[in-house]
Amino acid sequence: MDRFFELSARETTIGREVRGGLTTFMAMAYIILLNPIILGGAVDVTGVKLSISQLTASTIIAAAVSTVLIGLVGNAPFGVAAGLGLNAVVAYQAAPHMTWAQAMGLVVLEGLVIVVLAVSGLRRLIMNSIPLALKHAISVGIGMFITLIGLVDAGFVAKGTGTPVQLGSTGHLTGWPVAVFCFGLLLVIVLFVRKVPGAILIGIVVTAVLAITINSVVRIDPASWGVVVPRLPQAVVAVPDTGLVGQVDLFGGFARAGALTALIVLFTLVLSGFFDAMGTIIGVSDEAGLVDSEGRVPRLGPILTVDGVAGAIGGYCSASANTVFVESAAGVGEGARTGLAALVTGGMFVLTLFVTPLATVVPAAAAAPALVLVGALMMTQARNVPWEDLTLAIPAFLTIALMPFTYSITNGVGAGVVTYTVIQAATGRARRIPWLLWVVTLVFAAYFAIEGIQGLFV
Repeated sequence: MDRFFELSARETTIGREVRGGLTTFMAMAYIILLNPIILGGAVDVTGVKLSISQLTASTIIAAAVSTVLIGLVGNAPFGVAAGLGLNAVVAYQAAPHMTWAQAMGLVVLEGLVIVVLAVSGLRRLIMNSIPLALKHAISVGIGMFITLIGLVDAGFVAKGTGTPVQLGSTGHLTGWPVAVFCFGLLLVIVLFVRKVPGAILIGIVVTAVLAITINSVVRIDPASWGVVVPRLPQAVVAVPDTGLVGQVDLFGGFARAGALTALIVLFTLVLSGFFDAMGTIIGVSDEAGLVDSEGRVPRLGPILTVDGVAGAIGGYCSASANTVFVESAAGVGEGARTGLAALVTGGMFVLTLFVTPLATVVPAAAAAPALVLVGALMMTQARNVPWEDLTLAIPAFLTIALMPFTYSITNGVGAGVVTYTVIQAATGRARRIPWLLWVVTLVFAAYFAIEGIQGLFV
């Protein structure tokens, strides 16, 4: 096991990997409930709604297989599951124009396109062509992004009245879920700074127990907890309904919706899946100390290939496109450094396939403190950005700022790349820019202008 996963070489232990894998699972387990809600809340062109129970099983199966694959093939401490944002594209951009099977067919094609880009080496070349300063900025931006996710999910930050965001739902901190989050955040910070082994995992478990206890003795609006209400399940074992697995029509969407509409959906899926995963892989690997002095990630080729395969697996299972989860940073913060942690995370997904009710135990208020703490840890990568050089500092800043402000890793990466290329060209350094980066810049320009481009052909 030590040789296969390079435990000694990466200065980790089996215990750390197990804790890290469990922490990653608990930080991303919300997707088991949230993905079915997003996909199940939409209808396809024929008016069909997907079954929540079938979507739950599909989400878990796709996540389990994909996470185990990235652990065994890529030896990376990443959790993989249905990507938020990608599932919204499937539900609200693809499904209104085609059947669910045809929409999932486009997801399979998206995965296959990314596999081709990875196997050909083009995806690795693109990642390596991005300047090191932007790679560090991606880490910082992801840290800010997952911090905002944690704060919003916990209700600590909410949409404001007269302002885009505010403190709590009323401008003040109110409600038991927010109180539970504050307790969990302070607990995990204290445990972490005191270097208690398993600090993040202990914090999540203790806070979840507190949430369950409070919810059982105090009358609380269930909706205030978010997607997961902390209550002991009535049953533990449930038989999975796998009826949606394999329900795919690979090319039917082109005939049903038209080639242009299908291509735009496919382009959006490929670009979002490509750069969301790229940013996450770079950012989490950087935080784990796996990135070399030139910003390269070990075993990047196999990782990128598996990421594409995972996208296709998600489509085949009708769970939407799978991608590397930014919440993997929570496991890295707990010590995860190898694919062994991914095997633990994947194993937990397999377990929840048969004990699905247990996935409803940990609310956002208990998992969110881990995201905030890890966001703070990832922020330390800002020290590696050469802020004195404005030609690098400005693109880095935009990369960092736009990830949380637009709720998208892809938008942040795109803004940084486009700005970097324009600044370099404007200062007479155009020849220093790799040709692939020019191509990526043009692709991002098309991505940002996709609505206007689409309008020219409609």
